[in-house]
Amino acid sequence: MQLRRHVRGFTLTELAVVLMVVALVLGGAMMTFSAQVEQRNLAEVQRRLDLAAEAVHAFAIVNRRLPCPARRTSSASHSQGLESFCTTSSGTCAGAETLTVQGHGNCSNFHDGYLPAVALGVTPTDSDGFAVDVWGNRLRYAVARDVTACAVTPPAGTRVFTSQANLQTYGITCRPNDLDVCTSAACTSRVISTQTALLIVYSTGQNGNNTAGYGSDETENTDGDAVFVSRTLASAQSSGGTFDDLVTFVPVGMVYGKLLAAGILP
Repeated sequence: MQLRRHVRGFTLTELAVVLMVVALVLGGAMMTFSAQVEQRNLAEVQRRLDLAAEAVHAFAIVNRRLPCPARRTSSASHSQGLESFCTTSSGTCAGAETLTVQGHGNCSNFHDGYLPAVALGVTPTDSDGFAVDVWGNRLRYAVARDVTACAVTPPAGTRVFTSQANLQTYGITCRPNDLDVCTSAACTSRVISTQTALLIVYSTGQNGNNTAGYGSDETENTDGDAVFVSRTLASAQSSGGTFDDLVTFVPVGMVYGKLLAAGILP
C-alpha cells in the first residue's frame, strides 16, 4: 500500500511577502544604480568644465588675451560657437554684434555668454557649435569686464583682459572688479573674496535653463548680471530651492601666473 505525500504550497500571504521582499531588493538596486549614474554624470561635467578652463588658459597664452564669450540670443541669432564682440570700444551692442575680432576687446556678452567652443577647439559641441554638458545643455562662460587697482589707470570703459594691446599696456597690476561668486543670490556670503574671479565656466545642470520654480539661487546664474552662485547641490526642500549648477571659477592670479610663465607678461 502506497502512502500519499501531500506537498504543501505557498499561501497567498506568503507569496505577497516574497513579492514585497523582491520589490524592495529591486527598488534598492535601482536606487543604487541611479545614484551611480548621477555621480558619473557630475564627474564628467566637472571634467568638461576643467578642460574648458584649461582651454581658456591656452587661448590666453597664444592670443595674449582672454576670449570673449560666445553669444546666443535665439536659434536664429547666435555666434556659432565663436567669440562675439561689439564694434564700439565701450558700452553695449545688442542687435549689432560682430564675429570679427576687435582689438579693443569689448565683448557683446561679458556676463551672459557661452563658452566659445569653436574658438577654443573644445568638444563635444551641439549642431550650432556650442560646447555642451552630459545633458546636452550649453556650457556658460563669463569674463571680467571691469578693472581696479591698476598701477596705471586706464581710460574709463577700457577692456583690459579681453584686449591684447590693453592687457600688455596695463597688465599684471589690474584686478577684476565685477564678477562676484556667492553662496546665495542674496550674496551675504562669498565663495571667494571680491576682485578675485577673472572668469567663470559653468553648467546649468540637468534641468538646464528651466529655472522656473527652482529658487533664486539657480535663477541668479542666468539673469545676465555679474553675480553668480556656487553652492552645494540641493533639492527643492533646501534653503534657496533646487540647485544643480556646477560652477568653476578661475582667480586672476592663476591666469597672470600662466602668462608670466609663458613670457606673455609683463
